Amino acid sequence: MAHIDDGGSGNRAASVDLNLVPFIDLMSVMIIFLLLTAVWTQVSMIQIGSSIYGKKTSAEPVAPPPRAEIPFRLDVQTNGYQVVIGQRRFQVPKVDDQYDQKTLIEKLKQIKEIYPEKEDAVITVLDELPYDSLIVGMDALLNSGFPMISVATQGAE
Repeated sequence: MAHIDDGGSGNRAASVDLNLVPFIDLMSVMIIFLLLTAVWTQVSMIQIGSSIYGKKTSAEPVAPPPRAEIPFRLDVQTNGYQVVIGQRRFQVPKVDDQYDQKTLIEKLKQIKEIYPEKEDAVITVLDELPYDSLIVGMDALLNSGFPMISVATQGAE
């Protein structure tokens, strides 16, 4: 233990023993924690090849993006559905104040026939709409062959 001797005032000397054991325990735990996290950060680093930074020769043709990379979005709106595939937009309006799920599934299946390799879709819903409208739209996407569904905020382009 550390001993601190304060000359004190008057006839009596003040002597204080400082307990360093808790401080040493804290430091040892911190060192072990830092060593462990340093190892895991090294393990989780992504190895990127140098080909990304290498020069591209003019002989290499630029490959167009595959058809599966065309953006596909289903917007659930207050007046019905809007399907956006690439630059094209389709409206599926409400029928008798109900979402027309049958027409939506037909439209989505037509898109699946045009883009059979496409499996991902983004669905957006207004905050004011009930949660059930999101689930109905997701079910329509799943039934039409788009299993990889992402949810985004309304207005995502």
